Amino acid sequence: MTGPLVPFREIVLKVHSRCDLACDHCYIYEHADQSWRTRPKAISDQAISWTALRLAEHAKKHALPSVTVILHGGEPLLAGPARLRRVCEELTTALAPVTDLDLRIHTNGLQLSPRYLDLFDEYGVKVGISLDGDKAANDRHRRFADGRSSHPLVLRAVDLLHQERYRHLDLGLLCTIDVANDPVAVYDALTELAPPRIDFLLPHATWEEPPPRPDGSPTAYAEWILTVFDRWDDRGRPVPVRFFESVLSTLNGGPSLTESLGLAPTDLVVVETDGTLEQVDSLKSAYEGAAATGFDVFRHTLDDVAAHPGVRVRQLGLAGVGDTCRRCPVVRSCGGGLYTHRYRADSGFANPSVYCADLEALVRGIEDRTASATAAPAVADPGTLVAEQHELTRVLLAELHSELDGRGGEGWAEAWELAGTVERRSDGLDEVLAHPYTRTWLLDCLDALRGGRPGAAAPAGELARYVAAATVRGRADVPVRVAHRGGALHLPTLGTLGLDAAGAVEVRATGDGFLVRRAGGAELRVERLDEEGAAWRPVRRGAHGVALDDLDPLRDRFGVPVAGRLTPGEAADWSGRLDRAWALLRDAVPEQAEEAAASLTTLTPVTGTEPAVGRHAYGALGLPLAGGDRELARALLRGFRRAKLRALRDVADLYALDGAWSHSAPWQEIPVPVSALLAGAYERAGLAAYEKGHADHAERALDLLDNAAELTVSGKLLVAGVRKELCRSRERSVAHSQG
Repeated sequence: MTGPLVPFREIVLKVHSRCDLACDHCYIYEHADQSWRTRPKAISDQAISWTALRLAEHAKKHALPSVTVILHGGEPLLAGPARLRRVCEELTTALAPVTDLDLRIHTNGLQLSPRYLDLFDEYGVKVGISLDGDKAANDRHRRFADGRSSHPLVLRAVDLLHQERYRHLDLGLLCTIDVANDPVAVYDALTELAPPRIDFLLPHATWEEPPPRPDGSPTAYAEWILTVFDRWDDRGRPVPVRFFESVLSTLNGGPSLTESLGLAPTDLVVVETDGTLEQVDSLKSAYEGAAATGFDVFRHTLDDVAAHPGVRVRQLGLAGVGDTCRRCPVVRSCGGGLYTHRYRADSGFANPSVYCADLEALVRGIEDRTASATAAPAVADPGTLVAEQHELTRVLLAELHSELDGRGGEGWAEAWELAGTVERRSDGLDEVLAHPYTRTWLLDCLDALRGGRPGAAAPAGELARYVAAATVRGRADVPVRVAHRGGALHLPTLGTLGLDAAGAVEVRATGDGFLVRRAGGAELRVERLDEEGAAWRPVRRGAHGVALDDLDPLRDRFGVPVAGRLTPGEAADWSGRLDRAWALLRDAVPEQAEEAAASLTTLTPVTGTEPAVGRHAYGALGLPLAGGDRELARALLRGFRRAKLRALRDVADLYALDGAWSHSAPWQEIPVPVSALLAGAYERAGLAAYEKGHADHAERALDLLDNAAELTVSGKLLVAGVRKELCRSRERSVAHSQG
């Protein structure tokens, strides 16, 4: 087993090994492992003390911010208030100097009383109660040994826990699924009790002892759970349901929220009443001794258990599941199912879950029901992508203001106030904030502040430059004081004004230009923004109004060298070739050409032959200064695809990177991560209609992506859209060849 040990953050502490119910689906008493018979009924003082000691040293060694201890059984309340108090005291005393302690107890509720709840209130012990639904559902399994119903006593316990003085201790309800029960009746009965959370649990089963399927359906459990999901969703999701929230989280690139689903490494260990350290309790369903480690709290550390092969294999993520699961596109969500449920006598745990068909149907069912609502709108709507990119820049500006927290001095405060004034009077500030290099400045400033270099980004002077540009663009009659360095004043999106000395100046909009007043009252006037003068060098414009920016000091964040200021002849030549390149694209890929023209706002000449995206916001592209019309058209298209995909990644989770994932790429021999596979497919699909040789690679990559478990709902929507683009490209190619 490779990789670092995963420390235990959750400990199940068995405080009593017997129960006052005789549930016929209980994995402790009714399944393969019967080790409970040889263990003491209640945990000893010595076992309590050593458990607290081991947990404290483990938390200290691994600097754990918190640990969770779940008091369990059997039925833990049978340990009695005095023994439970001893447990709480020992754990609190040992752990309080080291970490935060989250104490919980899982109970059937039959013994719950104010005496227990007062104790739990004293130590902050949260209470989870097991209840399988309405009376008919609960009594199917959860009965006394003589057959009596436990349902009324459980309801009494829930009512007691919901009293105002105890309500803060309520963890919620745990319900074991039985497909013979009416799912709607079960769900309604649970929600009527207004729990803070509901956990639905699949009954423990293995390939040796499969779960009951009364109607023979291989997806009976998925159908049952999806019926509950529909009820939950239709009613506005009134209560958190961990099962559903976990699937929704993983479908959108987030973590699993429960051990029974997802690929998160196990971080749980069990302490039995005799101090024995064991793996997760559900393994008792597999075979006698399946949970055993050979360790105990008296002689071994928790690190010893964390290094146990049985524990390690459940910490390997994707590498810890079998080949069938590794190739399955829903493995991120189901995680191969609970480890216990994979057991088969002849092959151990290297199998899909006995609930495999159910889990796949469940994940796909939830995805089908929620995809349209959960997918990022920017994936399907170019206008939304642009709007969300602009909003992201505004968020970064607000973050910078917050991070400065008064450290920007009077210059920042003055520029910030002026920005608000300009925004109220015109659209100029919106136009300047939409400039892709504005994002670059904000990121530079935030990096400098967070790196302990507050002066490196000169935030006050830079903000003043942007505000001044906004006043000129919006023709707002607001004077802006700007400090400049190096004898030149650059106004973003507009141009650069040569000044004979550094210092502070005042910028004021005047008709079609602006006025600069320097120290001592000297003035310099620019009559027209688009006309080059002795001191004024404007940002030139090309087709579609795009800025051909060879002036901005921040344009050099493309990762490749940028060209200097072009001569008028060089600029006219480059602009002419760009115009012809756009015409080629409008003919070959009209949809993409239209979207690119609406999205790209700033083109900067760079050296070399490749387009560059760099650190700038969506809308900026570095394009080769050299090259003919076709080469520039290809660079425009490739660069636009790269810029758009990066912009989508800024505002949407397209995939998750939480495992050892790799994929064969049709264009190279070495496996690549899903990010590279998606980028390659996206770019090649875009180029397919413009030049030959890309369609086959793109289609093969899309086929691989269809089975990529890392893709989120938004990522799958993007792949579906790219496939449609590729189909249109093929149709257009056929039409051209026939015409």
